Amino acid sequence: MIQDPQLDDTFAALANGTRRAILARLAKGQASVNELAEPFDMSLPAISKHIKVLENAGLIERGRDAQFRPCNLNAAPLREVSNWAEQYRHIWEDRFDRMDTVLQQLKEETNE
Repeated sequence: MIQDPQLDDTFAALANGTRRAILARLAKGQASVNELAEPFDMSLPAISKHIKVLENAGLIERGRDAQFRPCNLNAAPLREVSNWAEQYRHIWEDRFDRMDTVLQQLKEETNE
C-alpha cells in the first residue's frame, strides 16, 4: 500500500461540508476570513480553524496585502484527488462493461 500524506490530508480536509463550502466560495475568487465566515452560523475562531485545516492540506494559500490576508484556492491537491479517483474509475468502467456483456449474453440465451 502506497502512503501519500498529501492525499490523506486533502481527503481529511474535504471530509467536512463547511470546508468544502469554503473551497466552493474561493473557486469564485479570493476572500478574507470575514467574507468566508459570513454564510456560516459559527464563530470566527471556528472558521479560522477550518481555514487552517485547508491551508495545512495545501488547498488554500494566504496572501499578504498590508493588513489584509486574502485566502486563495490552490487547485493542485484537488487535481491529485482527481487523478487518484480516475484510476479507479477506469477499473470500474471495465468491470461494468464486462458485466453488461454477460447480462446481454444471458438475456439472449433466455430469449432463444
